Amino acid sequence: MAIAARFMGKIVSLFVMLYRRNLKFRLGFTIILILLTLGFLSFFSPTNTRTWYVAPRDRPPSLEYPFGTSSMGRDLFWELCASIRNSLTIAFVTAMIASHIGLFLGFIAGIRGGIIDRVLMFLTDTFIIIPGLPLLMVVTTVLKRYLTIPFLGMLISIVSWPWPSRQVRSMVLSLRERTFIHTARLSGMSTSKVILQELMPYVLGWHLVNFTNTILFSIGTESGLAILGLSILDDNTLGVMIYWALNWGYALFRGIWWWLATPVVTLVLTFVSFYLVSMGINEYVHRLVR
Repeated sequence: MAIAARFMGKIVSLFVMLYRRNLKFRLGFTIILILLTLGFLSFFSPTNTRTWYVAPRDRPPSLEYPFGTSSMGRDLFWELCASIRNSLTIAFVTAMIASHIGLFLGFIAGIRGGIIDRVLMFLTDTFIIIPGLPLLMVVTTVLKRYLTIPFLGMLISIVSWPWPSRQVRSMVLSLRERTFIHTARLSGMSTSKVILQELMPYVLGWHLVNFTNTILFSIGTESGLAILGLSILDDNTLGVMIYWALNWGYALFRGIWWWLATPVVTLVLTFVSFYLVSMGINEYVHRLVR
């Protein structure tokens, strides 16, 4: 528990330092906080955001309806809030599972070597060569009736962990030959302590970058599945909003630009914000390496 608390403390202090010193990180993180705030507001929606015809149809943006309404009779502001919450939930579930599985397997393969390394890398390479999106299309089609927001995040993590595992292994293979690792081993330090106390500080920055990139991958993947009609169409996500705008109301042909623009602009802001955060962390890591 003490090691975990110290580890979390380092992450928090790193984020505070980056927010103060790095403009890209500060701008991206501020946008993320705004998105999280909108997602939190969804819990206070005056109506069920999945219910149809609770608002006048096809109203343009106004003081009463800031983002307008859709042809399904939904207030787009509250629907957007719920969609942000669900899309970020899917993304964080994917990132928590995939990035940490990749981190764990990469560490084990790199520091153990031998037969364990060969078995883990065979498993990793097997998943790498499988096309991710077609696999998810098949899996979500088969399991469509069982899909939930967290479960969809778990499914996307199936194709998200192999590359992090490969990259962490390469880093550990390089680091384990350094003098301080040999000294730690000769002093009787266990493998878990070597990983947490000696190797993790070198990998932490990269891991945070990979975590944010996995979030972007998950949001993009879910949006792609939703536009194809393979996501949770009876719930709210940014991709599902685009699906209904394209396939139910034909927003582009009827001039209801606000219905399509609302999720698209939000997706763009989401990608830009996490990209800026990733760039900020990456710049900090590069300065440490130098």
